[in-house]
Amino acid sequence: MESSINRSLDADGSATVTVVGEVDFSNADELAGSVRDAVTEWSPPSVRVDLKSATFIDSTGLGALIEGYRAATEIESRFLVINPSPAFRRVLEVTGLCDFFGLGATVEAGGETETAGQTRATGA
Repeated sequence: MESSINRSLDADGSATVTVVGEVDFSNADELAGSVRDAVTEWSPPSVRVDLKSATFIDSTGLGALIEGYRAATEIESRFLVINPSPAFRRVLEVTGLCDFFGLGATVEAGGETETAGQTRATGA
């Protein structure tokens, strides 16, 4: 399993935790720890977890995201999951986590999926 989890402080003061590769039981604590460290060190107005390059996340990865959500909301920071794959977004919809993670509801419009009431965060 290959994984890389990095955190950065963006120009707008927000923190971004970027996931590359897989997140499972062997490194879910690393993801949760990266979010906690970003919250503790930077007290950002928002925390983004960018899943654009994530290839797999299991239930322990979901648990790490929930832990990150809790850490961010404890300091009244906004927690966002950005760029999830369609398959991972479906998992978040089925588990009821989309709203917690700032993804909103999806609606079908002319054969295309759109996110209702949300502008797509880019992390830039």
